[in-house]
Amino acid sequence: MSKLRLGLALTGSYCSFGKLAAVLPELCQAFDIQPIFSENAQKDSRFGKGAAWMELLTEKTGRAPVTTIAGAEPLGPQGLIDVLAIVPCTGNTLAKLSRGITDSAVTMAAKGHLRNGKPVVIGVSTNDGLGASAENIGRLLARRNIYFVPFGQDDPAAKPTSLSCVYELIGPAVRAAAEGKQLQPILR
Repeated sequence: MSKLRLGLALTGSYCSFGKLAAVLPELCQAFDIQPIFSENAQKDSRFGKGAAWMELLTEKTGRAPVTTIAGAEPLGPQGLIDVLAIVPCTGNTLAKLSRGITDSAVTMAAKGHLRNGKPVVIGVSTNDGLGASAENIGRLLARRNIYFVPFGQDDPAAKPTSLSCVYELIGPAVRAAAEGKQLQPILR
């Protein structure tokens, strides 16, 4: 049986890249992965160089990342992936997805994938998840073919509105979404 084809899209929550890297070997064993980087995720930050993160995903997945809107556009219409997982997904990207804005490689991949009725899995990583981004999370929870990696507050004392997905549950959330199901419980 062939592996599920997973589009793994990263947005600019740089502090979360290390968490994703920790579960990447498990994901690579379970899925045939096509990495996708938003334009912001390609940039350098205090958490590392964008080029180094892209090289890591290229090495682990065996595929160069999609990095442009034009590069992401064929993913949906040509059926190149089965499930799209946006992990980490920033508050900015949540807002764009909830409002139908397509201005990055990641949002284009999502648009094309949803247009074809295929599942998009969101792994939230935002400091304002229980603030300004709460409305967008709610809107996306109500949408067809949108699923979430279970999430919760990552540091309630120091960052009371911050939410982060449980990175170890990316694989199970993707498999559930491929079957049209939301992995439960969604709040951790």
